[in-house]
Amino acid sequence: ITLVDRVAPTDATVLILGETGVGKDVIARLIHNKSSRRDKLMLKVDCGGISETLTESEMFGYVGGAFTGASSKGKAGYFEIANGSTVFLDEIGELPLSMQTRLLRVLQDGEIVRVGSSQPRKVDVRVIAATNKNLKECVDAGTFRRDLYYRLNVAVLEIPPLRERRDDIAPLAKSFLEEFSAKYHKNLHFMDITLEMMRNYSWPGNVRELEHVIERLCFLNGHSTIHLSSCDFLIHKMSGENTLSKPAFSAASSLQEQRCNAEIDLIRQTLRQTDGNKAKAARLLGIDRTVLYRKLK
Repeated sequence: ITLVDRVAPTDATVLILGETGVGKDVIARLIHNKSSRRDKLMLKVDCGGISETLTESEMFGYVGGAFTGASSKGKAGYFEIANGSTVFLDEIGELPLSMQTRLLRVLQDGEIVRVGSSQPRKVDVRVIAATNKNLKECVDAGTFRRDLYYRLNVAVLEIPPLRERRDDIAPLAKSFLEEFSAKYHKNLHFMDITLEMMRNYSWPGNVRELEHVIERLCFLNGHSTIHLSSCDFLIHKMSGENTLSKPAFSAASSLQEQRCNAEIDLIRQTLRQTDGNKAKAARLLGIDRTVLYRKLK
């Protein structure tokens, strides 16, 4: 965020790196909203979602009659549409090599040439790019232009995965809970033990996975409090993680044993938190006291 505050007021090209789901698009929007271009709409382009045959005309536009099926009036591309604003190129590592050459011209000269034309057009566009790929490895593999890589590698923001910033999990979860509680007209809150359990999960899908889990908890939960018992599906995921480094069980018994191991860990952790008070532990776990006694036995 400190880097965002430094780079946002400038027109420098920004490269955002991070795993899928860490929030690269959120950071891109934050940069735009803190810039002098904030009054204009930021245009997001999914580089991996455009057909390779249409990429050039979509990105740079075309003149009338440039190809079969082209409008006689021609069409402006993304960079012309976003003139004076920001273009966010998501998953830039998926951009075809031919388009990388054209993009380099935009970054270096501030010019685009429509398909079917030889006349350059000036554009004033700030470029923010993002990828979950290692672009240096792509350069070495010949799938990404070296000169474009160095041109993008000016202001680099690397967003760490959620498992490396576990202190962010609780505030993010509370924020999503507030958002989805309003959406589903509920008044929900977490028990501390539930947040602690979430903190111990690795979140391979990062913030996006956390967001989806909280939404699921919101519309499935029938109480005002989200207990551990509401997170059965997440506990099952954690039990799978906890056994990855252990010897494989037989196919018939592995699911049950993994589930038992996860429950044992949670019950032990809760009893430590309550100094052995079983009644309080049962409340924290969201189960009846007799159920806890049975599980302890």
